[in-house]
Amino acid sequence: MSPERTRTFDAVIIGGGIFGIYAALHFTRKGLHVALLEKESQLFTKASMVNQARLHGGYHYPRSIATARMSDEHRARFTEEHRPFINFSFEKYYAIDRFGSLTDAAQFERFCDYLGIECRRIDSHPIFNFDRIEALYATVEHSFDPVLMANHYRRQVAQEGGIRLFLSTRIEQAERAGDAWLMEATRLDARGSFSLRAPLVVNATYSATNAVNRLFRLPPIELMHEISEIALLTSPDFDALGLTVMDGPFASIMPFGKTGLLSLSSVAYTHHKVSYEAAPHFDCMDLVTHCRPEFQGQCNACPAHPRSHYRKMLAQIRQYFHPEVRFRYYHSLFTIKSKLKANFIDDGRPTEVVQLHQKPDFWCVFAGKVNSIYEVEKIPV
Repeated sequence: MSPERTRTFDAVIIGGGIFGIYAALHFTRKGLHVALLEKESQLFTKASMVNQARLHGGYHYPRSIATARMSDEHRARFTEEHRPFINFSFEKYYAIDRFGSLTDAAQFERFCDYLGIECRRIDSHPIFNFDRIEALYATVEHSFDPVLMANHYRRQVAQEGGIRLFLSTRIEQAERAGDAWLMEATRLDARGSFSLRAPLVVNATYSATNAVNRLFRLPPIELMHEISEIALLTSPDFDALGLTVMDGPFASIMPFGKTGLLSLSSVAYTHHKVSYEAAPHFDCMDLVTHCRPEFQGQCNACPAHPRSHYRKMLAQIRQYFHPEVRFRYYHSLFTIKSKLKANFIDDGRPTEVVQLHQKPDFWCVFAGKVNSIYEVEKIPV
């Protein structure tokens, strides 16, 4: 690595999703000169964009108190700071299925009471099919608009003078140089390579977490990975409502922020392929050249992404509505979703902020819930 081409920063953040962006903004507002690296041509494009856009209030995780509590802990602050991008204008319901749920009505009520979150039982509703629903609850849960949030955070990064943004850029090599990391980066738009030096590196790459850790010769974290689909729908009968059927192999449908669309996910059908390797490997990677375990491409733009399961997802969610309720499929979004292997049983999604090396410092941020972005403030700067 040539020192003549080396650019020096106080911190280098790898990954331009919402967690990497928030870390960059937080650090620079503390006075640090920050480099933010993203291998895609734009910030906020993959898992930060492709999700159900649920602003979690804790209801979703009755088998993981830690995840539920963290979701609710940060909800008020996230809501206040992102109010223009949040859809407050719909009624959100949670339902217990009559058959096969891992949580029954009494357990769900105790769980909500323990967390102190609103949960009001509804005995009848004109749109829902109570032949399949054991119990229905009115709750307080909103959705965020990922498109509006993406535009907001891209503007924030552009306006923040302390952030140097490198798009279409990836780290190829890394080594320790005293109390700093020395990294070799490649510009994927064919404009060559350059070196970076910083005493602090933050890995916020989500599904590429272990690939980046390996470059720095640091241990992996135990992850599993899935190629996942979010189906987008419209409905003239269900445009100001949301329903999550839980807890087990069920489904959820709710407004996709302020887009006018509905997002539909299904435990049984959203996840198409699974990989238990440290870095995700799927058979579709063998069909293309732009995607591999250490350097994953964008599933949405990939001709090898799985065929949509939207028909199965729709058939599943329709069971909980009266037959006259109409839904129309619009489009599907695909991405790689990752989670800790330790949470396979309880379906938890805790946010991990872990220091893997000191002097030079290296922190790994692994998270799946957007309103836990404030956990990155635990990194000392």
